[in-house]
Amino acid sequence: MMIFAGWVNRSQQDVIEYLQAENRVLREQLGNGRLLLTDGQRRRLARRAKVIGRKGLFEISTLVTPDTLLRWYRRLIARKYDGSGTRRPGRPKTAAEIGKLILRMAKENPGWGYTRIRGALRNIGHEIGRNRIKRVLNENGIEPAPLRKMPWKTLLKAHWGAIAATDFFSVEVLTRAGLVRHFVLFAIDLKSRRVEIAGIARQPDGDWMKQIARNLSNADDGFLNGAHYLIHDRDPLFTEAFKELLGLAGVTTVKLPARSPDLNAYAERFVRSIKSECLAQIIPLGERHLRTAVKEYTEHYHVERNHQGLENESIEYRRDGLNIGGSVECRERLGGVLKYYDRRRRDGGRSNGTLPASCAGGRLLQSARW
Repeated sequence: MMIFAGWVNRSQQDVIEYLQAENRVLREQLGNGRLLLTDGQRRRLARRAKVIGRKGLFEISTLVTPDTLLRWYRRLIARKYDGSGTRRPGRPKTAAEIGKLILRMAKENPGWGYTRIRGALRNIGHEIGRNRIKRVLNENGIEPAPLRKMPWKTLLKAHWGAIAATDFFSVEVLTRAGLVRHFVLFAIDLKSRRVEIAGIARQPDGDWMKQIARNLSNADDGFLNGAHYLIHDRDPLFTEAFKELLGLAGVTTVKLPARSPDLNAYAERFVRSIKSECLAQIIPLGERHLRTAVKEYTEHYHVERNHQGLENESIEYRRDGLNIGGSVECRERLGGVLKYYDRRRRDGGRSNGTLPASCAGGRLLQSARW
């Protein structure tokens, strides 16, 4: 993974510039002539164009205009609802359920060719020819196996438990001197979604970052114990000394390419969560207040908040099962900005799980029977 990320970092901009130059040469060769594309080529271009977006398409030199690419994509969507799938003379079309399975297998397994997909379909009771599989993939703009690329999501999942990520976010704090910007550095484990607030500082520098590296890699209770890779953006605060200290603990840092927030999506999602659910709802009055708010949200994030990526469960609190008995309690943090609901049995225990001790900070707001 380290080699792959480094290659992307060095070559991404060169590849983009080369493709732009190549497209200009093709346009010069074509002159005023019309470029003739097959339906399959249009579909493949349309799928890629939708991911880039209109703004991104205008920043590169494409063979056709961005409006044309996006129009092809709208037509691709419209085909699902225009009745074109009705019965026609000739061989029957592939059943919708089998077609979905073919697309799912191709997307989830970039290295599978037509024969491999055919064998997987046979395992579940579907006998489909290679040409039909080829036609389904072509109609949906999916390239053959050698041209399909492994998505970052698949790569990250293949290394669950070995990869962590880190990032900064800033918060404006109201003080007697006016608004003062504070920087919060955190690390997140991609598999469990556990988060560690590494530090909060007004003016982080190299010495501060070296101390953070020592804390994160501490042999006794360091957050990065067990992690092999730490991905981060190109912020200059991630100094060589910071990387060397982590390297001594067996953690390799991987610098992501420029302008690539999707490659650090889990960290970006945490920033969005803490800002929208907590920091945007309060006015931090000094650094101490900011630290309290961040601490309370972090506990709420681990123990009380439901996470869609974890089957709508919390990180540290697992319910034993659905139980509709007992009284309903509402616990609040930060004066009610953060709330959590659970049931309590008459004997005082929890009705459907065990709440960790870190939840004790939440104040009991009310109790009612539904």
